[in-house]
Amino acid sequence: MVVGSVVSPLCTWLVAACMSMSSENKNFNKFSNLFQCQKKLSRSVRRGNLVAVSSKFGGFNSLMKLCRVEPCEEYCNSQRLSSSCTLFGDNAFAVLGSKNRGRKQLSKACDSDEEKLVAARAAETKKLKSKKKSVVVTGLGVVSPLGHNVDEFYGNLLEGISGVSQIEGFDSTDFPTRIAGEIKSFSADGLVSPKLAKRADKYMLYLLTAGKKALADGKITDDVMQELDKSKCGVVIGSALGGMKVFGDGVEALRLSHKKMNPFCVPFATTNMGSAILAMDLGWMGPNYSISAACATSNICILSAANHIIRGDTDVMLCGGSDSAIIPIGLRGFSACGILSRRNDEPTKASRPWDMQRDGIVMGEGAGVLLLEELEHAKLRGASIYAEFLGGSFTFDAYHTTDPYAHGRGYTRCIDTALVESGVAREDVNYINAHAASTPTFDFAEYQSIIHSFGENTELRMNSTKSVIGHLLGAAGAVEAIATIKAIETGWVHPNINLEHPDQGVDSNVLVGHKKERLDIKAALSNSFSFAGHNSSIVFSPCYKD
Repeated sequence: MVVGSVVSPLCTWLVAACMSMSSENKNFNKFSNLFQCQKKLSRSVRRGNLVAVSSKFGGFNSLMKLCRVEPCEEYCNSQRLSSSCTLFGDNAFAVLGSKNRGRKQLSKACDSDEEKLVAARAAETKKLKSKKKSVVVTGLGVVSPLGHNVDEFYGNLLEGISGVSQIEGFDSTDFPTRIAGEIKSFSADGLVSPKLAKRADKYMLYLLTAGKKALADGKITDDVMQELDKSKCGVVIGSALGGMKVFGDGVEALRLSHKKMNPFCVPFATTNMGSAILAMDLGWMGPNYSISAACATSNICILSAANHIIRGDTDVMLCGGSDSAIIPIGLRGFSACGILSRRNDEPTKASRPWDMQRDGIVMGEGAGVLLLEELEHAKLRGASIYAEFLGGSFTFDAYHTTDPYAHGRGYTRCIDTALVESGVAREDVNYINAHAASTPTFDFAEYQSIIHSFGENTELRMNSTKSVIGHLLGAAGAVEAIATIKAIETGWVHPNINLEHPDQGVDSNVLVGHKKERLDIKAALSNSFSFAGHNSSIVFSPCYKD
């Protein structure tokens, strides 16, 4: 009798609540069988009445945790997820305390392959596209082995001038690899205070310099700065490794005495501090953080920054990445992984994506920062627009520490999702700045994924900026995004240098040759993939909006 007196009102209440929740749902009758079910109560409920149990355990929600309401066989066998999820969301039976049978049926019904997921996102993107704010690129800042001015940097890229050389920053005589895309001369004078410049790691100095150059390139003058709503201006600039030298120096000091340690060795080693210091200098109080996802860092930062603008959180964002790991511990560490090129006698020919004679990546250093703005905000202040950011994606393989999926399956999913999220047709993408880091497995896997996604596009051209400057780690994506945007602006794409013996199975007609090529870009894709399976792809196009 106690059981009946408790469960009957309980089920009646649930039915009434669900009818109220689903008053606009035309399929409500499909759910009614859910409540024609067997009912069980825990021992605690059997020992008292409804009011006593409810009071003892903290109200109805706690009571529900004790009650075991199980869907009947008829319901479990006849209903599909499409109707049940409409009412309750992804955990319909979990809310009612169902047993594993219900959970398994729900899980089985919820399973959908990747193509269905992409199709669903495509439909949602199409539905929301008209409501989205447009994001444009209005400023670019770079610090690189080919120069610290955007025009100089891209001009050298177009000429195919290699930025790879013998390392001069320290004695690498006994190292198996003695070459890198090293920055030979750099000064932050006038952009960073002398006191900070003495204390900060190079990754932070590169970041601050590139960030302020992006502002200057975007014509964010002091007068414009005063007019900005600084609560709607943010910074998302990441780093794969952060301040390695500052932290390494701290470890060396500790060997002598803890009293010798620099108080800045920890805060200036963290990846977030560069974004924080830059925002402090500018007085920007919007979203501020860093993302660290190895070689995919910059692309994910750019995408995250753009999403803040799309959601209306901000009007202006500085985003990108920075790294400086060409120091003894960095070079030794990557050498120990066995992934670095040892073509020490021919440094300018060491980085050679898609070439059969490649023997590993070439480390580089630097920073790239993009100034993103909401379109109407940019127009209102009369900003010049380089390109429009259309969208992108980041995915994770969950597969292997160093190896990609066979045939580039994980890359394909990332690229296809980026196209869906950006609303771009495959045939409209005619330029790809590939990740292509000069590693046999990764290069060919990426090529396979691109052909899988764009194989029918006869206009497609593809190159790798890493062939010229090496791999800038966490900064790579941002610097390559800048190269992509400059290609859109100038109508010229830079060459793939050192491509002398293309891999078997690679169509050379897709790859840019030894000379720059003229290309009227409709939409461009920039890829960044990394160890552990972090994948990211972002899409830019000329800004066609008036």
